[in-house]
Parts: sequence; C-alpha cells; structure tokens
Amino acid sequence: GAGDRVVGVTSFCHYPAETARIAKIGSYTQLNLEAIVATRPDLVFVEKSPLGFTERLRAMGLRVEEVNAQSAHALPEAIRAIARATGLPSEPLVEKIQTGLEQVRRSVRARKRVMFVVGRSPGSLDGLMVAGPQSYLDEILSIAGGENVFASAKSSYPRVSLEEVFARRPEVIIDMGEMADTVGVTDERKRAVVALWKKHPVIKARVFAVAEDYLVVPGPRVVEAARAFARMLHD
Repeated sequence: GAGDRVVGVTSFCHYPAETARIAKIGSYTQLNLEAIVATRPDLVFVEKSPLGFTERLRAMGLRVEEVNAQSAHALPEAIRAIARATGLPSEPLVEKIQTGLEQVRRSVRARKRVMFVVGRSPGSLDGLMVAGPQSYLDEILSIAGGENVFASAKSSYPRVSLEEVFARRPEVIIDMGEMADTVGVTDERKRAVVALWKKHPVIKARVFAVAEDYLVVPGPRVVEAARAFARMLHD
C-alpha cells in the first residue's frame, strides 16, 4: 500500500507496471549511491546481504532498514518489517500468502525430481548454476511437490556439470539460465532453450524455459510462483 511513496527501485524491479516510471538506483549487487541520495529518501530498504550496503548507506546519514526475504519462511517477517517501518498493516497480506502456500502444499500428492537452472553460458549447457539447498527456489519447489535433485549440494547455488545432471536424473528441468533480463523474452527464444536439453537423448525430463520475474523474486506473488511450479511438476 505504499506504492505512491516509492522514489527509487532497482533495475530488476518490473512489477507493478508503475515501477517503469520510478528512478532506477542500480542492481541487486551494484547500487548507485549517488542515485539513491538524489531521490532524497526518508527510508531505504536493503535486503540483508554480506555486501555491506547497509553500513555504507547509514554512513551517508540515511535511515536504513534491513529485511530478510531470502526464503518463503522468512518472507512474512520481511513484510511485517516493511509494514512497521511505513506505518501500514501487514497481516491481511501475510495471512493470504500463508494460506495460499498451504493450499498448494496440500494439493500435491506425488513428488517429482526437479532441478532449477539459475545460470549458464548463453546458447550452451556449460557453466550450469542451479538452485541448491536452503535457497528460496528450493523451498518453493518443495512446497509445489518437487524434490530438488541438488538438495545435497554444499551451497545454495552450486555450479554443476552436465554429467552430474545426467547422474541425478531429474524428471523436470526448469531453466531460467540465460534470461536474467526477463523483459522481451520471446517464445522462440524459450523453444531454443528447450531444444538445447533435448539434444541429449539421456535427458528424459520435461523441460520448461521460463523468464518470469514472479517465479524467482520473493514477494507478494510467491503463491502464484508455487502454483506455477506445481503445474509444471504435475502436468
């Protein structure tokens, strides 16, 4: 409910449509401190990270609130923190999200072996990076009835080889690997991504090429993401 107060967003913020008209202040990992100061903010929200942005912004005399939205489990408290700082109610939205996720969880019976590709070399299956344990995507896929084939990896977003993919035999592959810039991705480009995987006869998985922000951005649309993943996993 604070949309009319927002004066700066990152270059990855595409939703709602009004964000197109708001000043861009950098990306997730590269903030433009001068651009932030130029918006003259009363309050800056920063996702908790080891990059030190909170300290740098506070050193510039800005009021900064850290939020942790890196998991579906943490999302309700992140929403509550934003609501407290802006003087707005949070529980209707929190309850809607929690109820929606529980409905998705209860709607699925079987579990499907799945992997989610978050990065790779454009036009090839080299340099694969996937969602691993204790990641936001791992949690949402689990709610949707998925069993992450890389749940035993040693990091939340490990780099893996194609041979490891073959060995772990996913039933469903969701690939967003070369579409971090989600704007203007065509169906033709998505078909080309699916074709990359289908060139390997050993891959028997159903493959989905995706380029939708709501699938990977923690926020109010998390229930939509869980429902979309459930459809992909369970046909």
